[in-house]
Amino acid sequence: MRLSNLADYAVVLMSAAARQCGSVPLHAALLAEQTGIPGPTAQKLVSSLARAGLLVASRGSGGGVRLARPAAAISVADIIEAVEGPIALTSCVAEGRHDCSLEGSCKVQPHWGVVNGAVRGALAKISLATLSVAPAKPSPFVSSEVETPLDSARPMGLSTSLEANGISV
Repeated sequence: MRLSNLADYAVVLMSAAARQCGSVPLHAALLAEQTGIPGPTAQKLVSSLARAGLLVASRGSGGGVRLARPAAAISVADIIEAVEGPIALTSCVAEGRHDCSLEGSCKVQPHWGVVNGAVRGALAKISLATLSVAPAKPSPFVSSEVETPLDSARPMGLSTSLEANGISV
């Protein structure tokens, strides 16, 4: 499973917004500058995240966007679903979808809901607050051999962060 660039960038953008903690008015251009996300993409994400109720926009001088609720109350699953829609690993898990050629005879289909729920549940347990602070020390459960260099051409997003901690996405 791999996150789309848009979902990855949404997590990066929300993490940057959470680190600001209301210290300065946030605009898509400022978030783009801080994260390395292209300006038009940042604007699109700000709009999507505001529509989903994760960001609140205010107009006028001193206006901008802020988190709609505390970072601890926003999960990675919330952010991904704001951009991508419901998390569904296969089309048969997506509600209302019946486009699989194996649908009538598949013996695994009844179990995909459990797998999908486990993935969504794991993402729901990771709060934006967790992603907005630097880890104090490496986890003893993660191999010290796993290192991901920062690539200046690509903002470090959720998939890079998870992969750096030995979690394959």
